Amino acid sequence: MSGILMPLFLIAILPYLAKLPLVWAMHRAGGYDNHYPRQQQSQLSGFGQRCTAAHYNSFEALAFFSVAVLMVLAVGQVTPLMQLLAWSFVGCRVGYLLCYWLNWATLRSLIWLASMASAISLMLLALARL
Repeated sequence: MSGILMPLFLIAILPYLAKLPLVWAMHRAGGYDNHYPRQQQSQLSGFGQRCTAAHYNSFEALAFFSVAVLMVLAVGQVTPLMQLLAWSFVGCRVGYLLCYWLNWATLRSLIWLASMASAISLMLLALARL
């Protein structure tokens, strides 16, 4: 089970780690506005805007991956392939963040596609075990 729960844990904390460059960008844009941080984030451009998008997208990915892991856990059997797919998702998501921050849009989109393929494959493998 730890082979599937550790990736889930990492994906669960990734949105908060993704916030760190966003906080830095907000400080550079006049100081972190703790009263209205989302309003300040909506006014960022360039790197700060990409950090905001990466942060929010990490929450979206968490929801999708959580469903995949829930499906795997529901069938009660975690295979080595499922573990590999889960770790692949983690690696893709870290790469996705880096590409977002560095403004590598095409590579980012390809990595996003690979992460979705990993999660969907997990779901399909779980369904095949029913």
